[in-house]
Amino acid sequence: MGKELKIKGLEVEKTEGNILHFKQGTYDAASGKAKYSKMELPFVLDKMVKLHKSQSKETLSPLNTFFGISLFFFVISSFWMFNPKTKAFKRGIKFAIAGLIISMILLCL
Repeated sequence: MGKELKIKGLEVEKTEGNILHFKQGTYDAASGKAKYSKMELPFVLDKMVKLHKSQSKETLSPLNTFFGISLFFFVISSFWMFNPKTKAFKRGIKFAIAGLIISMILLCL
């Protein structure tokens, strides 16, 4: 039943005659009808989440890779905007190193 309804981890909590109760709703075994609620994001947010979580087998995967490489280029190229002897450059290097360390920690979690 969980595969048909596309609900992961479906567990029947109680049974009353032919009616099965689960967390999201009910299923009538005699008639085969299920009444359940499903939480979904609004259309625009759903599309953004799918783009963010795209897998390598999807068609938008090269776009994500290009975007990531572009961002990396912009970060590195921004260091040429300042003279290496200035305070802003040294502060930017510190922020970049801190960001690199934090991102590595988050990737390991």
